[in-house]
Amino acid sequence: MGSDLRLIVHRTDSSLLLCYVDHHDKAYQWAERRKLETHPKTGAAQFVEIRQTVREVTVPVYTQIELPSPPPSPKRALFAHLTDDQLLAYGVPPEWLADVRTASEETLLGLADHFPAEASEALLELATGGKPRVPQPVGPEVSPFDHPDAQRRFRVMGNIEELRQALEFPWDKWTVFLHPEQRQWVERDYAGPARVSGSAGTGKTIVALHRAVYLARKHPDIRVLKTEEEETSAIAAWITDQTKAGVLPHEFGVFVRTQDQFPRAHAAIDRAGLTSKTLDDHVETASGKVSIGTMHPAKGLEFRAVVVLACDDEIVPLQSRIETVGDEADLKDIYDTERHLLYVACTRARDHLLVTGVTPASEFLDDLAPRG
Repeated sequence: MGSDLRLIVHRTDSSLLLCYVDHHDKAYQWAERRKLETHPKTGAAQFVEIRQTVREVTVPVYTQIELPSPPPSPKRALFAHLTDDQLLAYGVPPEWLADVRTASEETLLGLADHFPAEASEALLELATGGKPRVPQPVGPEVSPFDHPDAQRRFRVMGNIEELRQALEFPWDKWTVFLHPEQRQWVERDYAGPARVSGSAGTGKTIVALHRAVYLARKHPDIRVLKTEEEETSAIAAWITDQTKAGVLPHEFGVFVRTQDQFPRAHAAIDRAGLTSKTLDDHVETASGKVSIGTMHPAKGLEFRAVVVLACDDEIVPLQSRIETVGDEADLKDIYDTERHLLYVACTRARDHLLVTGVTPASEFLDDLAPRG
């Protein structure tokens, strides 16, 4: 650790918990404002911000003339209709119940910043008309660190070897870590389009990435062909089969890395006996036509059946981008964005997905392959 960095730890006779790392003053300020508790209702371990240390700061406004103003209209309390027991069931810390009960639309976002994640998310969902899932409380015989909500912020290491592996685990793997609570949205079967919403940093992109991999592994139709001619025939046959199964032309989306691969997409669609429309900046589909586009504008679209083709080596990831790399950090950024583009294209599929490439194929296809 650097001379200005401090580790905040919580020590008991049988454990040592690493809580926070920051520069000297910020680390101690964080520690002064928080305590480690087991929630009395849910049984989950929580870092609770101490209510007495949160102070409201009033900025004075100086005016030359004081004019009479009408009394402010009372702010509607969002959670006044909920009992303490109901709020506690969502993980709200007991000492914050009074603040939650008087929270309004104007104060909720600032207030939610002081709560554990499960409480903040539940209150925000309630405020927008939703009905959050009530976590199942655990019994006293269960460790508070084993509660699903606690596992969002704590990782218990059983031995030194496990700790060593975690510290040495590549950072790029941690950045796409899927929390167990998010897995239900990744593996759920949807009857139609689904929208995942949340504030910045809540993991929306991570859910989308894992959804793409999940779909590809659940319905693994990843084909590496020897020649472009074989690829054209395989895609055409697949489209024909989906058409016979009831997929309409405008319910197909065909995506490639760049416009240079458009001829391969057109060839496959022509052989399937369908017509196509190339998506422009407005990304508008046309009835009776298969949509063709590059991976970049694909985000936000959805099709019943999607083909992602030309996933060849030097195309995904794009070799021309790699050749511009100046250092190792830039290379990693390019690989991350190229992999993300592939995942975005795959997640445009609602029901059926085909991914193809020609030998030598993209190394990213290994990520989509089913695991034994």
